[in-house]
Amino acid sequence: MRILITGASGLLGGALAGHLAASGHGVVAMTGRKPVLLADAPEDVASRPWAGAAPCPGEILVLPADLRREALGLSAAQLAHLAAGLDIIVHCAAVTGFDLDPSTYHAVNVEGTARILALAERAGPQRVPLLQVSTAYVCGERSGPVAEGDTPIGTRFANGYEASKAEAEGLVLAAGNRGLPVVIARPSIVVGAWTNGAIARFDNLYGMIRLVTEGRIRTIPAAPGASLDMVPIDHVVHGLTDIAERMEAAAGRVFHLVSGAPVPVVQLRDLALSYPQFQVPRFVRPESFDASALGDAEAWWHARITGLYASYFLRDPRFADGNLHALSGRACPPVDWAFLRRMIDHCIARGFLRGEELQRTSG
Repeated sequence: MRILITGASGLLGGALAGHLAASGHGVVAMTGRKPVLLADAPEDVASRPWAGAAPCPGEILVLPADLRREALGLSAAQLAHLAAGLDIIVHCAAVTGFDLDPSTYHAVNVEGTARILALAERAGPQRVPLLQVSTAYVCGERSGPVAEGDTPIGTRFANGYEASKAEAEGLVLAAGNRGLPVVIARPSIVVGAWTNGAIARFDNLYGMIRLVTEGRIRTIPAAPGASLDMVPIDHVVHGLTDIAERMEAAAGRVFHLVSGAPVPVVQLRDLALSYPQFQVPRFVRPESFDASALGDAEAWWHARITGLYASYFLRDPRFADGNLHALSGRACPPVDWAFLRRMIDHCIARGFLRGEELQRTSG
């Protein structure tokens, strides 16, 4: 197929672009306004700038564009050529930080989605099917079962990122009601590959892990039973590929790309204890947490970082994930203790987390 991937310079978009091209699909990789290196593209995959033609099988064409500008900053002729040469659009592009200005979320995550939908709908009567990459956490501040068909209408969100992705989903569903073939995929917290824990960049949750293991954040308010659904990036990439290759069967549905076995927050303490060089966090009930009792340095980090993730340590959503298995037979491999160790070991091997210091002796 000829596939446009937005956000191809991002963590998930870059990995997906490389995997699809290596699988024999032709990829147009839409990046920011400045061309960037697709670090996740396999060495044997050809890559060159997009010049108007459709990609060949196994090829990546890099297209700089800007979701914040009208028509993506492209000319009418460029848009027409682009739309005419596509079989599917996978919309991965988004800002994912939790502390951004509301106008940034709206400009990129909401208005950017509207511009991608306009591109999909301009391709004549056939139109271009759209696979929207959202987040499982559009469930907001809720715990318990979350069905794949649940819509986030009326949900209380933990941050502007969740709210903007829910608003973008509304635009996609409305386009589906107009006849555009659409699918929504909702990954949970994307972490390293299942086989070896590898990940191209250490964003979001990884920053929190680093601060905790270094002892900068020692006390974390957490509800009993709270959990984090962490999903290996290779499962998400393979799941998106399954959906893209079966869009006709998948159209109109929502897919949770999740672990199916969320990690209890308290288990993260046991994980830290298994590494002698790490500081170990203390989890306290939210009603017992007193920020004024923290030292000045920890109080600063708590106000700056812990607050951004506070909601994730207070809830226990249980995401249904049967749609992907029904579509392709794929299920997430176990996110168990061995995987968590592989994930942390990769961080140590890359120098992101502190390695164990060997004691030197004389003689």
